[in-house]
Amino acid sequence: MGIVKFEDIIAWQKSQEYAVHIYKVFSTLQDYGFRDQIYRSVVSVSSNIAEGFDRQSAADFTRFLYIALASCSEVKSMLHLAERLDYISNESKQNLLGMGDEISRIIRGLIKSIKGLKYKD
Repeated sequence: MGIVKFEDIIAWQKSQEYAVHIYKVFSTLQDYGFRDQIYRSVVSVSSNIAEGFDRQSAADFTRFLYIALASCSEVKSMLHLAERLDYISNESKQNLLGMGDEISRIIRGLIKSIKGLKYKD
């Protein structure tokens, strides 16, 4: 059957789960600027996947997937900083980085296979 709606995309599903984890980990952080930035970055991952899919062209979808990939990298960079600032433990950082790495791999795979996607009119 394939992908009919953005909610069918595994990368979108996993990036939504990633956002929930990030929100929970940083929910009590008093550094509001840091917290807001990591929240915006992690939400951007699934939002760009969804927006790109509904653009109805392979070129646009690919462009938005690259933006989602970049946002995922931003989250991972911020996780390194969060540990250095003692906002999270190394264990928490490693767990969250693993989730981000998985999402990045899935997005890269989707980018490679984008030519095979069929768009509904």
